[in-house]
Amino acid sequence: MAAKGNGRQPKYQRIAEALKEAIRAGEYGPGDRLPGENDLMATYEVARMTARQALGVLQSEGITEARRGAGVFVRDFQPLRRRGIERLALEQWGEGQSIWSADTGGRELVVDQVTVTEAPAPAAIANVLGIEADQPACVRSRRFVLEGKPVLLATSYLPADLVADSAITQEDTGPGGIYARLAELGQKPVRFREEIRCRMPSQEEANRLSLSVGTPVVLIFRTAFADGGRAVEVNEMILDSAAYVLEYDFDA
Repeated sequence: MAAKGNGRQPKYQRIAEALKEAIRAGEYGPGDRLPGENDLMATYEVARMTARQALGVLQSEGITEARRGAGVFVRDFQPLRRRGIERLALEQWGEGQSIWSADTGGRELVVDQVTVTEAPAPAAIANVLGIEADQPACVRSRRFVLEGKPVLLATSYLPADLVADSAITQEDTGPGGIYARLAELGQKPVRFREEIRCRMPSQEEANRLSLSVGTPVVLIFRTAFADGGRAVEVNEMILDSAAYVLEYDFDA
């Protein structure tokens, strides 16, 4: 297995590229153990830190996972394909389906942590919702797990007076989720806006998502607007970047 690439590339990057090429070629399949630090040191005549950095590149890109005391293995987890437009279509939640089901390809996405509280929203979110900073919001926090792997943290903020006494204030919002319940309240979402950026996770986020060291997260802030332009929900989502492919399919 020879390292390829521009000679001006750092050695660890060339080794990482060689390992990725070996995975693409089928030398290492899902669940297979990659050469360890000692093996890479001997093969490429590099220092331990260089070998460690090379393996770290593959972990940060979600290609491999480290198992304590066992080594580094090719991940057999298949990323979710998040279809950003299809999942928010009225025919999805309007017919009682979860918007999350559009992402899974038939696999079961489990919500294993749910909290619903009434608390002030962060100032920026309160401003979007058109409520005072000290005015209560309904705050729904969830963690989503696929095949035993946490993949997403989501926190929705809605005006508390709008959703009071509705199923939105319960852990289980029922068929179609939040948007179907908003429609029943006469505040059906008719437009959405998503803002996307990336950053490194906080320690708490890394722990809750079981992230490998060096793995960034994708932040998606979605605002749902009812007829007339009123913002009825802001959803702050934190995605394991290695667990998702973001897909947007639309006409020119």
